[in-house]
Amino acid sequence: MTTLNVMWSRLIVIVLLGFFLQACAAPPKMRLSRAEPARPEKAVEPRAPAAAKGDQVMGRLAVVRVQEGDTLPDIARHFGLGYDEISAANPDVDVWAPPAGSRVILPLMFVLPDAPRKGIVINLAAMRLFRYGGKNGSVITYPVGIGEEGRSTPMGEMSVERKAVRPTWYVPASIRRDHQKRGDPLPAEVPPGPDNPLGEYALYLSRASYVIHGTNKPYSIGLRATNGCIRLYPEDMEKLYPASAVRTPVNIVNQPYLIGRDNGILYLEAHTPHEELNAGEMKKRLYARLRQIEKKEALRLDWKQIEETVKQARGIPVPVLEGGAGLEGILAGAAEIEHPAQLNGQPQIPAMRKGAWYVRADETIGEINARRLAAVLNHQGPPIPARVVQKGDRYQVVAGPYKDKKAAVAAARRIKSDLEIDGVIIGPAQSRDLAQQAASRP
Repeated sequence: MTTLNVMWSRLIVIVLLGFFLQACAAPPKMRLSRAEPARPEKAVEPRAPAAAKGDQVMGRLAVVRVQEGDTLPDIARHFGLGYDEISAANPDVDVWAPPAGSRVILPLMFVLPDAPRKGIVINLAAMRLFRYGGKNGSVITYPVGIGEEGRSTPMGEMSVERKAVRPTWYVPASIRRDHQKRGDPLPAEVPPGPDNPLGEYALYLSRASYVIHGTNKPYSIGLRATNGCIRLYPEDMEKLYPASAVRTPVNIVNQPYLIGRDNGILYLEAHTPHEELNAGEMKKRLYARLRQIEKKEALRLDWKQIEETVKQARGIPVPVLEGGAGLEGILAGAAEIEHPAQLNGQPQIPAMRKGAWYVRADETIGEINARRLAAVLNHQGPPIPARVVQKGDRYQVVAGPYKDKKAAVAAARRIKSDLEIDGVIIGPAQSRDLAQQAASRP
């Protein structure tokens, strides 16, 4: 990507973080309703397979080709990955407007955290949850969203204290104040439904006010985008909920550098250390451990490859024995898979309607930036349906359609609150021209 595109992408991430950020707090115990059974699982394939008992590395890398209209977050969700995972693995691919035909690495290979293998283990650095205790001691893994800097998800040993289906969100006073300042007031309680950030299922932890839950903002998975809670894709939380009984142990760690063996190969998986960690100290400990392995087991490690793996921090397990395949070798061996007919959860934009109401979010001479902004709007939670409409040599980002002015004004208010963009209301008379322009676009 060009320097301008990189800067724009970073800006969008900052905007996304500001929008996605919401807190969750445990409700008063006397108001907790009885949990109901979860609905049957909906299989989404292919994803990382379960690891067998004793394995240190699970899954394998894969490759898929972008189709017109895809974004990397769409691909990430379908294959059980988070935002940071797929963007770090594909640093040269535009996140929000990847060219059709682009080769996207799916980092579906993971080194397991260095922690006791029981219950739920969450590695904050990898933004990934591992659930142990499956058939034959296997482990299943899911991507997660975690606490932002300054409101970090706490580390340590906890347990599932209680569970709830369709939970109510009891909004902390601090969050209500934050939203009030942004012109987006929140009620004291948010009932179950599309506006509830807890989603359909919640596991309340023994550490007060922290919850593992679903979300109405699925494209925040893989971002530091909460006030400390752990959120999963709705389809993943639907599977985790029935598999996690009350008193299930939960161990939260923060391990940016992971070492594991598989079939005699030593792998190093590196993530960028979070701001709360001392990156220099973490790297020092890693190198000391690797030197100990090298000396104790009489191995020869590829220190140039180790340094490059740490520097790039792409979250991909890389072979680091001298003479091994290295990163390029393991990427070359990734299996290319067929693009699915429909990506799970990919936003569907409703057709434009004559006589409807719309909001113009932006107008620019650059089509790529317009496509990016439209994609970001479509991936909000709940979504703000948006498209790019060409008008002469300029490109408009138009949100809608809306049935009446009130709905359009509410959408404009959300765009202003969430993205700090002043939208322009477009009434039925003007929308006829928009519909014609959209119909003429190839």
